[in-house]
Amino acid sequence: MQRDDLRHYLDELLEVARTRDYCPNGLQVEGRAEIRRLVCGVSASQSLIEQAVAREADAVIVHHGYFWKGEDPCVTGIRRRRLAALLAADINLFAFHLPLDLHPEFGNNAQLAKVMGWTAQGRFGEQDLGFIGCTAEPSSAARVARSVAAKLGRDPLLIGDPERNVRKIAWCTGAAQSFFESAIAAGADLYVSGEISEQTVHLARESGVPYLAAGHHATERYGVHALGEHLRARFGLECEFVDLDNPV
Repeated sequence: MQRDDLRHYLDELLEVARTRDYCPNGLQVEGRAEIRRLVCGVSASQSLIEQAVAREADAVIVHHGYFWKGEDPCVTGIRRRRLAALLAADINLFAFHLPLDLHPEFGNNAQLAKVMGWTAQGRFGEQDLGFIGCTAEPSSAARVARSVAAKLGRDPLLIGDPERNVRKIAWCTGAAQSFFESAIAAGADLYVSGEISEQTVHLARESGVPYLAAGHHATERYGVHALGEHLRARFGLECEFVDLDNPV
């Protein structure tokens, strides 16, 4: 498949032009023109790039790429080493941040719901990033936490009343603790995200709505994985998801 054909397809599929973000989405580093083999991962770390080089990949697709607003733009140190490795191997880097969170099928929130058996019934928060719906069966906050631990393979941090009856559950993967108040306003009995901040603890205790921090990396593995599987099925590309351990 030609790089530019894949670029246009992904930009349209994930509706990149419609999303307000604080990093560029789409093709971030240009490599060879023809793409047969893909490596997918959560973040474009040096380790993931080395895995892609070892697998002779033509392109890497990630959720967390480069060139974030507010970062030092100089190509030095870690940034230089990452870019040098990509360019030396002629590997393309595609990155999709908020577009991959938002997508109703391949997005991180949609895929986390699929993994957990949650049914989305609405959206909330900035750009409708957050999802709200119901669990597969009536549950307590503690029971949801145990289910998350079993499905995601790591112990989440539950703050608030573990016996709170969960009829409505809200979730937004990654670093979406700032959406907690919006989730409460939307009627959630429990809010699930990836990270937690100091003030989040007080909000959970004082509002009576528990907060479940399930891990930034742990909650955002599923979108890019699903996207890679879609590209494999649609275009016959070789695609491998590389899950590098990250405890956060």
